[in-house]
Amino acid sequence: MKLSRRTTLGAGAAAAGWAMIPGRVLGANEKVNFAAIGLGQQGGGITGAFAGNPYVNLIAICDVDIDSSSPVKEDSKGQLGWGKATITPAHNAAKYPKAKKYRDFRKMFDEMGDQIDAVCIGVPDHSHFPIAMHAMSLGIAVYVEKPLARTFQECDLLMKAEKKYDAICQMGNQGHSGDNYFQFKAWREAGIIKDVTHVDAYMNNWRRWHPWGDVTGYPTGQNVPATLNWKVWQGTTPMSVDFSDKLHYGNWRGWHQFGTGCFGDWGAHILDTIHQFLELGLPEKFGTKMIEGRNDYIFPMKSVINFQFPERGLGLPAMDIDWYDGQKNWCPKPKEMGDRNPGGPGKFIYSKELVFHGNSHHRPLQVIPYDKFKQMLVDGVVTKDYGKHSNHYQNFINAVRGEEQTRSPFSVAGPLCQMFALGCIAQRLGGEFEFDRKTQQITNSKKANALLKDDVRKGWEQYYNV
Repeated sequence: MKLSRRTTLGAGAAAAGWAMIPGRVLGANEKVNFAAIGLGQQGGGITGAFAGNPYVNLIAICDVDIDSSSPVKEDSKGQLGWGKATITPAHNAAKYPKAKKYRDFRKMFDEMGDQIDAVCIGVPDHSHFPIAMHAMSLGIAVYVEKPLARTFQECDLLMKAEKKYDAICQMGNQGHSGDNYFQFKAWREAGIIKDVTHVDAYMNNWRRWHPWGDVTGYPTGQNVPATLNWKVWQGTTPMSVDFSDKLHYGNWRGWHQFGTGCFGDWGAHILDTIHQFLELGLPEKFGTKMIEGRNDYIFPMKSVINFQFPERGLGLPAMDIDWYDGQKNWCPKPKEMGDRNPGGPGKFIYSKELVFHGNSHHRPLQVIPYDKFKQMLVDGVVTKDYGKHSNHYQNFINAVRGEEQTRSPFSVAGPLCQMFALGCIAQRLGGEFEFDRKTQQITNSKKANALLKDDVRKGWEQYYNV
């Protein structure tokens, strides 16, 4: 059998059930030919993280506004108009003069798809899906920033494509390769985390859409910058919208049509290990317990959304999660916390025997009250040594080289992001909803059920066929 370079780098490892491929097959010093899509803000950051890896050869870069170096407006709270010089795509693109530049990912894949082994995707939420689907269909390994996609259906299709193409995939919730991941896994296996009945999770920081007030439609009247490919930015979005700096850069996150709000942004950094290691899957009920400033176009100013999960067996009783977001929208502080400030963003995990407190990303949990945690450390019940492991970026590159499994593949990240999609529906409509876990349908609201997927712009339908 004649193997292509990409087959030996990654797909062969996946087909072998993640058995390690010997260095002589891979070529011990062979680099991964890499492409980066999205060079502004977070996209620029992850591009830099991969470009600096000694096993990566960055051969292509793509951004709808790759030549933009427009000056930026940023107020004291970080409200962005156009990005500052240090985060514009043009500034970041200049760091990689040897990489070929593109403004349309489809053209990049058409011209260089057979040369690219792996790609990172750091673009707005609504555009994750078509880029990832295109890459997987070409046998390219995919690293995509969280959340995986904007809609429930898109997450489902990405999971199906990962399986169909035997693809190497990683969602970019970077803390999922940190201490919290290995601690939670070890504590769950040791029976320290067990019988969890409730979780309070919170992210109470100011968000960019909070000053917008009662939005009654999409903004109009601004000219499209000459450097910007606005049609590609809109992607699969069914309706055409005018360019606005309330959409690009960064501000897209606050719009139901383009982002996933605070929940999709931060949930992947706070609830990821809870969701995976407590084997939550999808809820049977979800809805809003409180909502302030509900709007048809943008996410609410404040909300508390609840998810109810059935018993999963093997010491996994029925449980629920309350998610709090919005300024000063604090969850109840457990009495075990005493006078300590919990800080944030973070979560409290309530089990029958113990209460745990954690912040976000890689930060490990503590048992509260803290004196109890210190005694557990003294007694050797728990440890603060969670071992040395590859970080999230290196884990992905190692997987492409056949040396590790990714820790946040779409099969793991997909159901988590489907939970986010359900929560976003609750924040958009308000109310309580029943969800059939088998049919994956919302059974008590046709309006909510219709939001599990979106209409698709003409010319982009092919990405929705697996």
